[in-house]
Amino acid sequence: MEAWRCVRKGYGHCVVGRGRYPMFPHHSRSLGRDWTTPWENLQRCCWNRHISSCMRWPGHYSRAPYPYFSSRHFSLNWRPPCLFESRTQFQYCNWKPDNLSQTSLIHLSSYVMNAEGDEPSSKRRKHQGVIKRNWEYICSHDKEKTKILGDKNVDPKCEDSENKFDFSVMSYNILSQDLLEDNSHLYRHCRRPVLHWSFRFPNILKEIKHFDADVLCLQEVQEDHYGAEIRPSLESLGYHCEYKMRTGRKPDGCAICFKHSKFSLLSVNPVEFFRPGISLLDRDNVGLVLLLQPKIPCAASPAICVANTHLLYNPRRGDIKLTQLAMLLAEISSVAHQKDGSFCPIVMCGDFNSVPGSPLYSFIKEGKLNYEGLPIGKVSGQEQSSRGQRILSIPIWPPNLGISQNCVYEVQQVPKVEKTDSDLTQTQLKQTEVLVTAEKLSSNLQHHFSLSSVYSHYFPDTGIPEVTTCHSRSAITVDYIFYSAEKEDVAGHPGAEVALVGGLKLLARLSLLTEQDLWTVNGLPNENNSSDHLPLLAKFRLEL
Repeated sequence: MEAWRCVRKGYGHCVVGRGRYPMFPHHSRSLGRDWTTPWENLQRCCWNRHISSCMRWPGHYSRAPYPYFSSRHFSLNWRPPCLFESRTQFQYCNWKPDNLSQTSLIHLSSYVMNAEGDEPSSKRRKHQGVIKRNWEYICSHDKEKTKILGDKNVDPKCEDSENKFDFSVMSYNILSQDLLEDNSHLYRHCRRPVLHWSFRFPNILKEIKHFDADVLCLQEVQEDHYGAEIRPSLESLGYHCEYKMRTGRKPDGCAICFKHSKFSLLSVNPVEFFRPGISLLDRDNVGLVLLLQPKIPCAASPAICVANTHLLYNPRRGDIKLTQLAMLLAEISSVAHQKDGSFCPIVMCGDFNSVPGSPLYSFIKEGKLNYEGLPIGKVSGQEQSSRGQRILSIPIWPPNLGISQNCVYEVQQVPKVEKTDSDLTQTQLKQTEVLVTAEKLSSNLQHHFSLSSVYSHYFPDTGIPEVTTCHSRSAITVDYIFYSAEKEDVAGHPGAEVALVGGLKLLARLSLLTEQDLWTVNGLPNENNSSDHLPLLAKFRLEL
């Protein structure tokens, strides 16, 4: 955003701290609210001064050797014959510098607010359409292969019988109103009315009603809205709701809601990532773990463990993110553990503030991570450069957290002492120090679950990334639904894995979208989608 404002003022702004400097010559011409400049000036200024390597152009890709332009970066009244003196047709999909002659004009929409509530012309709403998302079926033709089938318009219904139990799960970051207002710079592309809670909540509730999931995992649920509107509305739809608010000043948290008709509640297990006395864990994020019993007549079925969390955002604190994840996995391990030593089926949802392929994401899916020499800012994959970042310490968290490198709770033998004998208490407590073994001092993290991601994160035909969140600053994937299942690589594309056998089988998923798709409806939030995240939705089968 700052970069575009500087373009309007005739300056370039370097995000790595090199300050401002003139970007365009004074003879750049203004067309109303928008600007044009001869192409050779833009080329000379951008390439000779390395703007492409340090500016955050809207829609830019980090590996692009030049600022990336798409149709959404031009104002609505843009017409190539009028603005390009060479009369050359502009090709959006295959743009290269040599597509423009040296006398051509490049049109840059102004990115400045003339008044509060005004939106930049480059991201002003272009369509009032509805985002189309299709169901992708994943069905087994035999015991060894799975395939994504073609009919994408019919909602796959969940069916129960004596030997199977079908259910659906939605994960949705609904965008806390307080966080929206505290970070208003992320939503300058939106019309002000669509940002009001009185407009947003009916849309969010409409989505929940439409998809009719059996289990809802919601993040950024604001406490006052939860008590006054969200919980009563969901209870009227047949849901039982459990909520855990963050421990800090931000009055939002995580909620898990499930239908009475499908499940009964066995246990509720909140997880607070803030731990007094441990400097690493000074953040207020939380998690919530429920153990649910499927309601199946005439059949015995295992319970299902459902977890929901919203990990720390800060891209440069991968140590905190990994520790929070380890704490959540330890609680899941405790809740999902069965008498025979195995684990009941697990569904883990949330906003993990990490991108596909990052070390944190890989740890969840692969069950192991050697973090020796890993820069702290590389854990979540949000940081492009590791310059100046310290390396993760070994171990990451202190022994007194009580969680092993296998992400399970350690059993500490604490002697029983009388509270009245203070001297004896102090002596006994000194003898309860946790013994740190060689295994615990290694740089290898592990967990005991076989987890797969519902989504592949890339479109198989094009390799274009899927997107779960989109606002003025970024469009990436940070939201996931993980589930316990066996995996098999069925395509050469990253993340293209589907379930075969195991605790749960993936039946279908609601398709995601590309960044370009979302900007055709002016990004998120918009008139029909009232969060800056998309809801994720999957349908599972539990074989009995």
